[in-house]
Amino acid sequence: MAENFPIPTYIVVIFIISLLISTIGNSKPWSASLSHNNRLLALDVAGKLLVDPDSLKSVSSDFGHIVKEHPKAVLCPSTTQDIVSLIKVAYNDSIPFSIAARGHGHSTRGQAMAHDGVVVDMSSLKNHRNGSRTTLEYGLAPLSFTDYLYLTVGGTLSNAGISGQTFRYGPQIANVYEMDVVTGKGELVTCSAYKSSDLFYAVLGGFGQFGIITRARIALEPAPKRVKWVRMLYSNFSTFTKDQEYLISFNGRRQNLALNYLEGSLLMDQGSPNNWRSSFFPSSDHSKIISQVTKHGIIYCLEVAKYYDDHTKNTVDKELQQLIKGLSFLPGLMFEKNVSNVEFLNRVRSGELKLQSQGLWDVPHPWLNLFVPKSRIVDFNNGVFKEIVLKRNITTGPVLVYPMNRNKWDDRMSAVIPEEDVFYAVGFLHSSGFGNWGDFEEQNKEILKFCDNAGIKIKQYLPHHATKEGWINHFGSKWKTFAERKAQFDPKMILAPGQRIFNNI
Repeated sequence: MAENFPIPTYIVVIFIISLLISTIGNSKPWSASLSHNNRLLALDVAGKLLVDPDSLKSVSSDFGHIVKEHPKAVLCPSTTQDIVSLIKVAYNDSIPFSIAARGHGHSTRGQAMAHDGVVVDMSSLKNHRNGSRTTLEYGLAPLSFTDYLYLTVGGTLSNAGISGQTFRYGPQIANVYEMDVVTGKGELVTCSAYKSSDLFYAVLGGFGQFGIITRARIALEPAPKRVKWVRMLYSNFSTFTKDQEYLISFNGRRQNLALNYLEGSLLMDQGSPNNWRSSFFPSSDHSKIISQVTKHGIIYCLEVAKYYDDHTKNTVDKELQQLIKGLSFLPGLMFEKNVSNVEFLNRVRSGELKLQSQGLWDVPHPWLNLFVPKSRIVDFNNGVFKEIVLKRNITTGPVLVYPMNRNKWDDRMSAVIPEEDVFYAVGFLHSSGFGNWGDFEEQNKEILKFCDNAGIKIKQYLPHHATKEGWINHFGSKWKTFAERKAQFDPKMILAPGQRIFNNI
């Protein structure tokens, strides 16, 4: 299925998944507290295991701040071999301990935690790499990004890695050529679509169940210099989705008319039409936008981007106008920015820094992310956006809704998506106080219950299921293969216990 991978003329480089700076400090190594668990006396990486309270606390929570799980130790590897050694000890032990890889800890339900096990701090590897550079230094960039850049590549490849580029370039997992993976048996395997392909496809979207990714080789293309960034507002949901589907239908067939990015979101009565993800709308237009929100309850925002450089700067405006001339957004409610490529890709960062300065970043994030089939997206709007979200009026964060094309995904991978050719990503990116995140959980449950009762065959993205039956339903026809691959690559169920797929009972 070569069509699911970028054409070979793209330049390929090696991406190291550990992108962050380790904060080991003066933590005490495992050897200072070996009596804590005698089963790990045999570890030849004992000197790189941390057991002090601060180190354990740092990996006992995540971005979600909902789940807390305390490990016995944190491994700070300096080489891939350290990870191999750790997993081999666990695999060969008569009572294996659990192991979880943690990058930036951007999960929301404890997926990167290991209760009474060992958390591998993947960021530690970066401190021991020489000559590490970003691709932009070479004028190159990955084909498909996530909206938020401060993640590890291994983490996104374990889920899928989606954003407004996915309709055209596919998710990040569809842009991988090769990986080094340490399996649950402690075997270091270089895998690709042509070598150890079972492991390759298992790991992509596999939630860390089959191995820890230590190296990924992905496709790049020349990075653009600048971006035309446009938002258009709609009061009618059907018109909004019709225009979104029209724009993704080009899908690269006519390159000069294909967009590079497309997303959508809801504007509701939350004061300013801007949010922490993006301060896009000029303050002089806020009152005009808010009046539309007040009038209609919900306004739908279509967001697109067209990349350009020195060779296309004289034609980009004409191409963009050709794309949007037939769209049916509200008159006078189109807004445009001309920004650098770096500013566009890093658009979420400024909002994060602002919330951090206000103490509003490290708070509970009871997120719910769904894939909704195109055929039921209008029903979803009527039953969820209007009847649940709008009436409850507790949403405090962005709500995303945008389509993507199924033919940009590879069904051999572990990731699951709806069966239809076009489906929508819907994200409820809530932030809450520590005392009221349960209100959002109740809303999330109500949304899921509505979909179930209405027969809307959604799939969760970044999923959380409380029962084995829930996971079996999630994977559907892929469950048998998923379980067989688990038995093949992690037979003692050592890896990624925080996902609670095989150890949730």
